Amino acid sequence: MKKSIVAISTLAVLSSTFVSPALANSYTVKSGDTLSKIAQKHKTTVKELKLLNNLQSDMIKINQKIITSKSQTTTTKTKASTASVSVEKTKNSTYTIVPGDTLTKIANKHNLTLAELKKLNNLNSDTIYAGDKLIVSSTKTTTTIDLPSNAKPANVSTPKADVTSNTYIVVKGDTLSKIAKQANITVADLKSFNSLTSDIIRIGQKLSLVKSANPASTVETPEKVTDSGNKVDTLISEAKKLIGTPYSWAGASPSGFDCSGFIYYTFKKAGYEVSRLSSSTYYDMGKKVASPKAGDLIFFATGSSKSVVNHMGIYLGSGQFIHASSSNGIEINNVSHTYYKSKIVGYRSL
Repeated sequence: MKKSIVAISTLAVLSSTFVSPALANSYTVKSGDTLSKIAQKHKTTVKELKLLNNLQSDMIKINQKIITSKSQTTTTKTKASTASVSVEKTKNSTYTIVPGDTLTKIANKHNLTLAELKKLNNLNSDTIYAGDKLIVSSTKTTTTIDLPSNAKPANVSTPKADVTSNTYIVVKGDTLSKIAKQANITVADLKSFNSLTSDIIRIGQKLSLVKSANPASTVETPEKVTDSGNKVDTLISEAKKLIGTPYSWAGASPSGFDCSGFIYYTFKKAGYEVSRLSSSTYYDMGKKVASPKAGDLIFFATGSSKSVVNHMGIYLGSGQFIHASSSNGIEINNVSHTYYKSKIVGYRSL
C-alpha cells in the first residue's frame, strides 16, 4: 500500500462570557427615608430601584432591605481546541500474472501505457514472474477526522522493509539499489555477496548482506544448467521420458505440458531449484550463450512479432532440441527445421 498523508489544521480557540448569579448590594431603610433619597444616596434612579426590588409603588418600610445595585462577575470558559486530520488512503486493483504474459500485454489489457504500468509497480525492468501480482489501477480517497488538540495523529507512514544483520527477504517494489542503500552497502558488494550476474531479483528471494564463505547458499537462484556431469544427463533423460505427453496450456505435469511448464518440471526432476516462469521471463533472466551446449535453453518468437519470446525448449546438442509442441506435445525437432529455423531468438543458460 502507498504512504498516507496526514494534514492537521488547528481551529481557533473559542471563548464565551456568562454572568454569574448577581451578588446584591443592599440598603436597610431607616426612619425618614424615601425611594428618592435612597436613589440619590446610591447614585441611581427611583425607576432602577423599583425594578431591582420589584416594587409596584413608592411605599417602603423601616428596616426593609432595598437592593441598590447588582455587581456582576464574569468568567471566561474555553472550548478545547480541535484539530482537523485528513487521512489519504490508496486502494489498488491488482492483476495476477499468468504464463505467457508480458508487461506490454498486461498494460494494453488494462488501458495503460507500459510506462504507467511500470511506474505503478516501481519496476525498473520488463521482467515479470508468473503468479506475482501487478497493480493495474490506483484510487486515492481522503477522510477527515476531528481530534482534540492534545491528541496526536497515528503514525501512518509506510513501514520500511526489515533488513536483518545478515540476510534480507525481497519484497514487492525492491531493487538491488534500494536494498543496498538500506543495508549501507554498494550494489556491487550486494551482487558479489550473492553471486548475481544481473540486477534481476524475485519477491521472496533471500539475499545475503555480508560476505560469506558460500554466498550462493543464501540465494534462491537456479543452478547453472551448462555444467557438465550427471545433472545435465539426468535433465535430458527426464525430458526424453516425457516424449509423447500431450500439450496443455499452463500445464506443468505428466498429464500435459506447455513449453515453460515442461522446462520447469524437467529441471525440478533433475534436481535444479527453479521457479515456474514464462518463456519470456526465462529468456530475460538467462545468460546469453554464443555456442550452445546440451542442457542450455533455446528460445523462439513464433508470433507476429519477431522480438516477443513465446516458446522455448531444451537444447540436446547436435542441432536437436526437445520441447512441448502445441500440435504434437513433447517431441524432438531439429533447429534446421524450416518452421523453427527462422523463429529462433537465441540460447540462454540459467
